[in-house]
Amino acid sequence: MKDILSNLKININEGLFLKDPESSKLGKKIIEHSILMIYEQGFDNFTFKKLGEKIGSNESSVYRYFENKHKLLLYLTSWYWGWVEYKLVFTTNSISNIEEKLTKAIEIVTQPAQEDSSFSHINEVLLSSIVISEHSKSYLTKEVDKDNKEGFFLTYKRLVNRLSDMVLEINPGYLYPKSLMSTVMEGALHQHFLKDHFKSITNCGEEHSPTDFFIHLIFTAIKK
Repeated sequence: MKDILSNLKININEGLFLKDPESSKLGKKIIEHSILMIYEQGFDNFTFKKLGEKIGSNESSVYRYFENKHKLLLYLTSWYWGWVEYKLVFTTNSISNIEEKLTKAIEIVTQPAQEDSSFSHINEVLLSSIVISEHSKSYLTKEVDKDNKEGFFLTYKRLVNRLSDMVLEINPGYLYPKSLMSTVMEGALHQHFLKDHFKSITNCGEEHSPTDFFIHLIFTAIKK
């Protein structure tokens, strides 16, 4: 898997950046340290001025790559979902049993991330934590419809549809495959947040993981 991924680039909608951060050392540094800073400070407290000071560069140099910090957040979440999609495709491609394939796919989209050395400037564990805490801020905005038309959520939606197709392979008559799988995608983030911060209102924890819950939920819902 790592050998395959090392030869691939996560494709990001070009409308999210002014200059591709993957094209230069400074761009990769911007991505690397924005992840560290958003993880440590939260997205609301994060600014390009602080980022510039952290990387020893002018604030204006960050603006040469990203129009604003909302576009940067969209970039980071899009990269994360693209990375998850690559893992899902390559991991499930050789699985012929569709129930096993769906189970593995659910594991990939609901389990905590592990660091992938194929992308040295991106800490996937910290980025996963950011997605859990901040993902909703990428679309709960007045500009969501415009951003959607620009294709900024395409990778996320494609993941939902991949999972939905697996559900229909198991039960073609199931009426709510997209609703179920979009609920799983958002619900997994929510359950990880709850088990870390609101333990009294979730059954997920050391004994039962969000993955266990969603595998049970999905196969209970779609059984014929």
